Amino acid sequence: MAFVLALAVAVVATPLAAATATRLGVVDRPGPHKVQTAPVPYLGGVAVYLALLGPVTVDRPRLLVPLGLALALGVADDVRSRAPAFRIAGAVVVGAAAGWAVPVPIPLGAAVTAVAVVGLLNAVNLLDGLDGLAAGVALATAVGFAAIGGDARTPALALAGALAGFLAFNRPPARIYLGDGGAYLTGTALALLAALLLDSRDMVATWTAVPLLVAVPVADTLVAIVRRARAHRPLLAGDRGHVYDQLVDRGRSRLAVTIALVAVQALLALAAVGVTELDPAWAIASAGACTLALLAVIGAGGFTAPSDAWEGA
Repeated sequence: MAFVLALAVAVVATPLAAATATRLGVVDRPGPHKVQTAPVPYLGGVAVYLALLGPVTVDRPRLLVPLGLALALGVADDVRSRAPAFRIAGAVVVGAAAGWAVPVPIPLGAAVTAVAVVGLLNAVNLLDGLDGLAAGVALATAVGFAAIGGDARTPALALAGALAGFLAFNRPPARIYLGDGGAYLTGTALALLAALLLDSRDMVATWTAVPLLVAVPVADTLVAIVRRARAHRPLLAGDRGHVYDQLVDRGRSRLAVTIALVAVQALLALAAVGVTELDPAWAIASAGACTLALLAVIGAGGFTAPSDAWEGA
């Protein structure tokens, strides 16, 4: 029911959010570093939040606080571009709220949740560069969390339904974007699911599975950090040199790149589900093998080479 309800609300709320964003002028306009040729409305995150509202209120209402703060922070940036200091401070506030809502069951667990939120909030935002990419990857991750179960099951099903409904309008060619609001909301939701999963299944295998569930956005972010460091550029500088950008520049279609990266995350999520059923030693070995394989692909593909496609600091 969580999946079905969230899906139904998202299907209704997403076009309404698009119409509202267009009316208010909250749109992403074409530019030298944009993939679209016409303005596309933001505020997709508002539709996703509305879709999550019912199931999350019933199951774990405390989650609505960090999720709402993440949405508000991103929408503020969508309406008017904010300084990096504002976004960083806001992300810390969101992380603190998430640590209060679902602390990981270890010493300093609230801080661990907060760090995960800040990291994934930005990672999903960086991944949101092609139609359907961030939402599709996050959908695959949410299904993985739901399949593993535990306390994360109901919120994960709700997130999967919300993103599936949103993707009906965000698939290429996108009629609405997540925007920073939706990307921040989705990244925060994934971190909260990880904290819930670890809280309900205190096993080594589960801890090794979580990195696989978020591997694509985390790997893309790490590649961006390494690439910018090698180019002696500010880490907060924007560019068009992400993994997906490089694949498009090498001749792959945007749709093919989106499908490929979503498929990679789906396979890693499937591996994560399998890892949770293994003994600790085998779980660590299996997760390590998947991680090494992903790093090998990144290295062989030359994705960390410095890029000249900079937007500026």
